[in-house]
Amino acid sequence: MALIVVCIGSFIGPLGMASVNIAIPNLAADLQANAKLVGWLPTIFLLSSVALMLPFGKLADNYGRKRIYTYGLMLNALSSLMCAWADVIEWVLFWRFVQGAASAMIFGTGVAILSSVTPANKRGFALGLAATCVYVGLTVAPAIGGWLTEIWGWRAVFLFQIPLVIALITLIKLGLKGEWKSERHSKFDWRGTIIFAISTSALVFGLSLLPSLLGFVLLAIALASMVLFVFQQSRHTEPLIRVQMFLESRVFSMSLTTSLLMYASVYPLTFLLSLYLQYVKGFSPAHAGQIILLQALSMAIMAPLAGRLSDRVQPRIIASVGCAIVALGFIILSQIGIETTASYIGASLLLIGVGFGLFSTPNNNAIMGAVNSRELGVASASMNLARTIGNLVGMSLVNLLVHIFLGDAHITEQQYPALLHTISLSLYISVFCVVLASFFSAFRGRKAKSEQ
Repeated sequence: MALIVVCIGSFIGPLGMASVNIAIPNLAADLQANAKLVGWLPTIFLLSSVALMLPFGKLADNYGRKRIYTYGLMLNALSSLMCAWADVIEWVLFWRFVQGAASAMIFGTGVAILSSVTPANKRGFALGLAATCVYVGLTVAPAIGGWLTEIWGWRAVFLFQIPLVIALITLIKLGLKGEWKSERHSKFDWRGTIIFAISTSALVFGLSLLPSLLGFVLLAIALASMVLFVFQQSRHTEPLIRVQMFLESRVFSMSLTTSLLMYASVYPLTFLLSLYLQYVKGFSPAHAGQIILLQALSMAIMAPLAGRLSDRVQPRIIASVGCAIVALGFIILSQIGIETTASYIGASLLLIGVGFGLFSTPNNNAIMGAVNSRELGVASASMNLARTIGNLVGMSLVNLLVHIFLGDAHITEQQYPALLHTISLSLYISVFCVVLASFFSAFRGRKAKSEQ
């Protein structure tokens, strides 16, 4: 039942998140939002998720992983409803921030619940099933988002996920008995939570304001507060995250680094291609969604196979091969222009999806297998934190490029050359991130024999 619940949650979350990206052009037109504010729609969600991921992971270890997971689902339903009711872009952004907090509660605990009930020699397969549900959600989201936007408008994209969330909450209340948490209740670190939130917020806003002086000042504050956070956590008796975990296990630290870089490269892709296909190519939301779903479809097919394989073969080998395939896909995709065909884009996305499916589950298996059982909640939160920080860094860099080349202008035909230039530079940055991730993946070290 725990596996069923986590898999359904893993499907609903990405379904709501990715379908919103397809609706962005219609939302922007209806609410008269400029390019800069449009760029914040996915970014503000990630900012909240990153800032609150570790605190909710710690709270889940203390008070119950199922409890925090359920509260996250409730908050997600509320914020989705309020986004649909909003009549100005600022209110949508506010409730997207709340939705990001709900995402931190759900994804920061879901993998911990699975790891709590699954034997080590079967963990890879269980994580592979959960990852498959994530990718199935991502697969159908662009198409569903496109159809909903065409038929009922962008507000339907937020409303349609609410009945699914309510059904899952009901299933948890009726069918999922028991609770999973740490045997020892530890004191919550409020000071560390505030320092980490300051660091992530300063990073996001600093990147968005470059190359102004205020942008550089905020980045300096982000760096200084992150150093302070590490120092404070190393001295705290009950930290949000034991920083010694990174020193104790090379597999843990380098797998998290690899995850951060890979997600930084892949996450902005749906946003960028949604703009490219609908503005530059003139495709409908539904047509654009059908093309973009090819990436997630191939990820969904490969993830469980890679998960099962990672229970028998060194995860770093499978994950490193996946990184190399993703790099090849991005190199091909980076050559797109005004005349690029839909089949060319689709083939590139299939390649990226196959590679990422090979990478993600073995990498997650390596992370969760590198810590002891009492820290599964923190490890799960750290894994999802690396993912969301990667997403956040990737989208923040895209926001920076949007700010430089498009600024406050509304996206019209006169802005298409600048939009294409922004997309091209973003794809080259993705290639660089994946190549760097391939290096960290290959040299992370071997999985411990006891875990095998």
